[in-house]
Amino acid sequence: MNTPNREWVKFMRDQYPVGSRIRLTEMNDPYSKLKPGTEGTLMHIDDIGTFHVKWDNGSTLGLVIGEDRFTVLPPQTHELKLYMPLTADLYERDEWGDLENEATEMEGRGLLRYEAQITSALLKNQMPEEKERGIMHWYHDKDSVERKVRSVVFAVEERDRQLWGVAECQITQDLTPEEMGKLKEYISGQASDGWGEGFEQREIQLDRGAELYVHLWSFDPGWSIQTEQERFGPKLAAGLPELCFSVLPDTGDLICIKRGESGYYPSDWNTKSREQNEELANYNNERLGVSAAQRRAMEVGSMYGWDAPGADPASYEQKQQMGGMSFG
Repeated sequence: MNTPNREWVKFMRDQYPVGSRIRLTEMNDPYSKLKPGTEGTLMHIDDIGTFHVKWDNGSTLGLVIGEDRFTVLPPQTHELKLYMPLTADLYERDEWGDLENEATEMEGRGLLRYEAQITSALLKNQMPEEKERGIMHWYHDKDSVERKVRSVVFAVEERDRQLWGVAECQITQDLTPEEMGKLKEYISGQASDGWGEGFEQREIQLDRGAELYVHLWSFDPGWSIQTEQERFGPKLAAGLPELCFSVLPDTGDLICIKRGESGYYPSDWNTKSREQNEELANYNNERLGVSAAQRRAMEVGSMYGWDAPGADPASYEQKQQMGGMSFG
């Protein structure tokens, strides 16, 4: 086989990134123990075009195009959801059957009752060209975002007792912060000036002839597109440690509390003595650099939610400076 040029090697690397799954059809090596059907993971493609594979059976034999026969399997995907506030204009019929001139502005909580109708309208608005990749069909940059994001489809979902717009993304690899920013920018553009602009101009027919016009994007300064963790993850106060020790008020057992998690974990160092457990909690917290204010905030967060006012150590530190604050 002739040595391939750099452009060809770059093309192969772009088409088949590290982590691609390979299935062997035939290997032109009489001494190889690899059998047809063996699968492995692509580690890299070298400068002469050899596919270096870590086979599932432990072998690391490379593959040479033109000598060996193999298939690069379609990449497996996992779902990434990006959430955005949903708004709408509702036009109802008056007593004479005419549409009202003024619309009723609606937000996510009020739109919950129309989830089925909005979902149906989103599906009807999809174009035939979008069957495979959704709005990624219209993405024209040949970059890592195009390679990693297989499809993006607009949908709606109920969260926190309101209806949200969702960009359901199927991705083959985790995105870097730069790639995530570019994907969010692209989806925001489609929600406002592209796909979403056409969608918001098409009425959704409701009972009694009412018409609903749904907006995936708005001029509201509070509008943003965020990941599930960014949108719904616990909002943690500054200064909370990753871990702290405490004692259960009712039983006196020694426990561990992890930042951002509800409840607690039993400690392996637990004793039958409340006093001894309190000493152990203080000793371990001191070693971890956890203050009394941080411990109290962690206790409140694990019991009442990390957005509760008491889950902020600053409030206890303030009171402690003023005097009269006790812990334990």
